[in-house]
Amino acid sequence: MALTATPTPGKMLLNADDHILVMIDFQSQMSFATKSIDAVNLRNNAALVSHAAAGFGVSTILTTVAEKSFSGPMFSEITDAFPGQALLDRTSMNTWEDAGVIAEINRIGKTRIVLAGLWTGVCIVGPALSAIDQGFEVYVIADACGDVSDEAHERAMERMIQAGARPMTSLQYLLELQRDWARTGTYEMTTGIAKKFGGSYGLGIIYAKSMFGAHEG
Repeated sequence: MALTATPTPGKMLLNADDHILVMIDFQSQMSFATKSIDAVNLRNNAALVSHAAAGFGVSTILTTVAEKSFSGPMFSEITDAFPGQALLDRTSMNTWEDAGVIAEINRIGKTRIVLAGLWTGVCIVGPALSAIDQGFEVYVIADACGDVSDEAHERAMERMIQAGARPMTSLQYLLELQRDWARTGTYEMTTGIAKKFGGSYGLGIIYAKSMFGAHEG
């Protein structure tokens, strides 16, 4: 039987209104021991993800562990994107075992979970495997996560993928939310985030607009 293609997006692509972004333990104490990604790239990618989510109105949970007593505040690059939003502080390493976070997951009521945070092998693996076990779809933003070594990060990513999690990157997350340059309502926001946090891609946008007045789409 012949297939008929249609100009419609695949169901596994993310939309701004179909998932919850959970940003976990982007804190000083956790970042000190992170070696799989340097602190500059980690902070930049976390900023890209958080500003993308805030700009597109994605339901977002910000959670910390032992903020006042041990781990320190969440990166300002993240909290600046969500001014006034409460941070849910936990004692559990596994975010999915925290009653306050789960209450918020249930209140929002979406079945797709996107995770980013520190460390990959503990505080991301825990909620990823737990959510999958309860029937949720899980996506992990791999370059907005980090661990104490490359080995620890990679084995954690493999473990989650084997369980059914879908890996992606921070820039991919932004562009998947935009997905069509004809969406003029979010065009300037998306390219603005890319120019600020999108590395060489962002520089390319700045160059093209400055030198040639170029416009994607």
